[in-house]
Amino acid sequence: MSDPTEANGTAGTAGAGEAARPAQPAGDGAGERRVRVVLVDDHRMFRTGVQAEIGQTAETGVEVVGEAADVDQAVTVITATRPEVVLLDVHLPGGGGVEVLRRCAPLMSDAERPVRFLALSVSDAAEDVIGVIRGGARGYVTKTITGTDLVDSVFRVQEGDAVFSPRLAGFVLDAFASTDAPPVDEDLDRLTQREREVLRLIARGYAYKEIAKQLYISVKTVESHVSAVLRKLQLSNRHELTRWATARRLV
Repeated sequence: MSDPTEANGTAGTAGAGEAARPAQPAGDGAGERRVRVVLVDDHRMFRTGVQAEIGQTAETGVEVVGEAADVDQAVTVITATRPEVVLLDVHLPGGGGVEVLRRCAPLMSDAERPVRFLALSVSDAAEDVIGVIRGGARGYVTKTITGTDLVDSVFRVQEGDAVFSPRLAGFVLDAFASTDAPPVDEDLDRLTQREREVLRLIARGYAYKEIAKQLYISVKTVESHVSAVLRKLQLSNRHELTRWATARRLV
């Protein structure tokens, strides 16, 4: 859920004033690697953690020049700062990561100074991975990635490489090797992206407190999402929900 204090622009170390900083050359002339990054995620605590982990420019070469918590903020900040790489969450208020990619397509195709996108998400679902890659992202890693590996992934994407967590690469290969569109699951389509995340974690045996910690939401919000999923799928309890998800290979 977006923090209400972020409605007027970016948050954290890159506020509304900082978001409009013009793009600067990526290097400092000394041969050191430098990359300018924008963080897009609707959880402020997560953005703060990533900033602390990778944003020590002197050590990592990564400069975080802006942050955003929803689609509109993301497009505004990315357009203003023109970073080399955007770390993009898949599930965002306002249309999700795919909508950010759609609206930033002209920046991605700029031959002189392309903006490249690396998806960074808690979700490891095939449809999420394939959706953002079709939208133009250069890679997809999950939030279990270490800070060191994330920094390396950012630089690889900056250089034009495609970067994936090992398990996720198979989804992309399978999807683009097939000319058939994935089948539509009307039951699954009834669920929001957040409800799908909660569904998968419930099916994997996570307790409500563990899910709340994983998704940076409250236990009460988890309970609300579970109730909505059960109602929409016409299921009675989490055991039926687990069987339902397993049958669809969502676990």
